[in-house]
Amino acid sequence: MSASLETDRGQAIRNVLRFTVRNWRSEKRLVATVAGAITLATLADIFIPFFAGRLVDAVTAGTGEPGALRAALTALLAMGALGLAFLGFRHWAWASVVPMTLRIMQRTAAGGFARVQHFSADWHANSFSGSVVRQITRGMWSLDLLHDILLLALWPSAVVLVGTVLLLAVQWPLMGLVMAVGAALYVAATVWLSVAYVAPASRVSNQMDTRVGGVLADALACNGVVKAFGAEAREEARLGEALAEWSGETRRTWMRHTYAGTIQTAILWFMRISMAIAALWLWHRGQASPGDVAYLLTTYFVVHGYLRDIGMHVNNFQRSVNEMEELVDLHDERPDIVDVPNAPALQVDRGEIRFEAVRFHYAGHERPLYDGLDVHVPAGQRVGLVGHSGSGKTTFVKLIQRLHDVTDGAIRIDGQRIDAVTQRSLRRSIAIVPQESILFHRSLRDNIAYARPEASRAEIERAAELASAAEFIERLPMGYETTVGERGVKLSGGERQRIALARAFLADAPILVLDEATSALDSHSERLIQAAMETLMQGRTALVIAHRLSTVRALDRILVFDRGRIAEDGAPDALMRRWGGLYRGMTEEQGGTALLADGSQAGTH
Repeated sequence: MSASLETDRGQAIRNVLRFTVRNWRSEKRLVATVAGAITLATLADIFIPFFAGRLVDAVTAGTGEPGALRAALTALLAMGALGLAFLGFRHWAWASVVPMTLRIMQRTAAGGFARVQHFSADWHANSFSGSVVRQITRGMWSLDLLHDILLLALWPSAVVLVGTVLLLAVQWPLMGLVMAVGAALYVAATVWLSVAYVAPASRVSNQMDTRVGGVLADALACNGVVKAFGAEAREEARLGEALAEWSGETRRTWMRHTYAGTIQTAILWFMRISMAIAALWLWHRGQASPGDVAYLLTTYFVVHGYLRDIGMHVNNFQRSVNEMEELVDLHDERPDIVDVPNAPALQVDRGEIRFEAVRFHYAGHERPLYDGLDVHVPAGQRVGLVGHSGSGKTTFVKLIQRLHDVTDGAIRIDGQRIDAVTQRSLRRSIAIVPQESILFHRSLRDNIAYARPEASRAEIERAAELASAAEFIERLPMGYETTVGERGVKLSGGERQRIALARAFLADAPILVLDEATSALDSHSERLIQAAMETLMQGRTALVIAHRLSTVRALDRILVFDRGRIAEDGAPDALMRRWGGLYRGMTEEQGGTALLADGSQAGTH
């Protein structure tokens, strides 16, 4: 095994333990209750064999021995009291760990989800949503097992071992030594087998398990594409490959667990024989009574049970660490985009946008996309963003939303730097209709109201009317309460787009971004929506990413992007009159004839 793998595993254990202790601090009272109650229960368990030995001595003394019956009854009563104490304290410990674990699991899952929600768009683009879900849910459930192992299994086992060795060493140093050496050998072997032998295989099998979840989620989320190309068998084969790798790695992990268990059991049997030989030797030398022998053997049986379980607990601990490792990494990972401390909310009165010497560099790219970009969009101006794919128009909008941070320079809205205000207030000031509208698997009402949850029923329905969505919604059997399926799969593309437009109407934000918002609509709906959008854009700063250039002819201004720079900037008619210009050339490519906003043909050189 390489030193780097040892270091990685050690670091993973430290990270998980730090994470666990950090959560325990929020539940100090319950953690102390669990630890205290299980300690008292364990101490009661340790002393039961002692009184069992006294009972045997009283019985072997014979019924004629004065005080024998009293001694036997006293020992029996002590055993009964200790048994009741063990039962009561154990129940208290387990009853207390339930609310503690549930609260921590709830907080951990919510925290992991919140972390993921705030990660950058790039992070989400490079992650399988199904794999992330598995990391959070699997790690959450591993907390339950980890708490049981640390507080209700390993801790009482440690109390038993230390307490028993001390009790035996006081009366018979030899027995204390045999118990201490055997326990130390067993624990050392168990830890080594778990950490160095089982854990590496377990980590790989967990990675394969995560991959299986990702393959499943990817295929199910894109089921429409799978059906469109008749690719069910292909996806089944892809899952089969992932399952085959998972099966191979999991078999290796389980077999290592089996071999480790056999070695641990062999050590326990060696200890049992050693303890029996030592007890007989003490009895033979007259240093132990029959009751003492019974006490020693009963004590070993108690310790044996705890030691046997230690192997299982250490293996489960390592498994919990492996399963929690990815969740802990999510909690420890810092979002790329964060609010500055005590950031104020953005106050938008007009909607003026400024790019001031903006430099932006995508990670992994040799050259920056923008280098010294200066753009001023006055409040209330309607601006079309055009250009070939990869020219920088979509990035322009993403930077305004602060989905990425600029490398240098500044972006301001109404004079306020967007990296100095809260992201929430910034994004609530911008209403967006993307080209591909994705809906939640919720009702139509919930999807429209997502823009403004506190909106009234009348406001939601009015937004739907403005987006030309009310007519098809009211034809549905459940109307606005109709659930739309995952990602809105139950609706057509045009219907999804109109729901997204209704969101934008309801948001009533001072800045509006439309990414070819009418591209999925039929011609009749497009005319209705185009008219409604004209009304919506009045008095607002509007940025329209245009792929069909006919949709931007009536805007106030066009920005033509070309490889990260503004190649042309002006009113649509002015750009159309520019012979050899990029905008005019793209328009002619799409329509064959360069037309002005009033429908007349542009002049030629």
